[in-house]
Amino acid sequence: MRIASWNVNSIKQRLPRFLPWLDEREPDVVCLQETKLSDEAFIEALGGELSKRGYEMAVHGEATWNGVAIVSRAGLEDPAPGIPDSPGFPHPEARAVSATCGGIRVISVYVPNGRVPGSEHYAYKLAWLEALRKMVMGAPAATVVCGDMNIAPSDEDVFDPAAYAGHTHVTPAERQALAGLMGLGLHDVVRERWPGKRIFTYWDYRAGMFHQDLGMRIDLVLASDAVAQRVKAAWIDRQARKGTGPSDHAPVIVDLDEAPDGDIGPVVPPPSRPATRRGAVKLPQSR
Repeated sequence: MRIASWNVNSIKQRLPRFLPWLDEREPDVVCLQETKLSDEAFIEALGGELSKRGYEMAVHGEATWNGVAIVSRAGLEDPAPGIPDSPGFPHPEARAVSATCGGIRVISVYVPNGRVPGSEHYAYKLAWLEALRKMVMGAPAATVVCGDMNIAPSDEDVFDPAAYAGHTHVTPAERQALAGLMGLGLHDVVRERWPGKRIFTYWDYRAGMFHQDLGMRIDLVLASDAVAQRVKAAWIDRQARKGTGPSDHAPVIVDLDEAPDGDIGPVVPPPSRPATRRGAVKLPQSR
């Protein structure tokens, strides 16, 4: 089984790329984030094309903002939108959807950004993560949590820790919240497979950050023991971030039981001109 997770940053804008990507990579299950469509609009835009390819859908969206989905050709049972008792800002948002696919409980999540440390948005993010943790506590033995966590797990998951000082995504409280989720027995399968490697999943659109490989690893696949033991390959599809009209995120792909493309490396294709000197680059929003 091939499981993928991708923050598409508007599925409607990404359709010219998403459908060919499905045909090329042939994932069995895809967790999507930031779809930015209501459920009805998602089904209208993609239902026919996905059905032709043998995929079912579980969607939880809202117009313009947020939105998550699970697209599966490995079965799709007991779909459930949202997280029980999750906080809102001020109302609950479309940030999680779950379903059982091929015997695995799959949870697609789009964690709140947090905006500024210490803000109301930041407190909402931490509260939302705690609600997710409580939900996962009751999940089956075979579970994966896939999505845009909006947290870099450690300093090795950003191009330069100093550049992120004072920003969200790297603060101790956020990382502690993520560690609490993983403490339930979830494995960060990409990092475990490629320890010490330069791996990013998100690059800001501005200032040539992608071409210099100045990014963050904030899109994760977290797998329970029962699933992690089946991993044969885990990698970032950087090709999907290249070219015209990409999302600012790249898909994360995890192969279970067999690796049709082989164990091909942490990032495919690898960046050609990474900027590695620390302290030389500031984040675009800091300039």
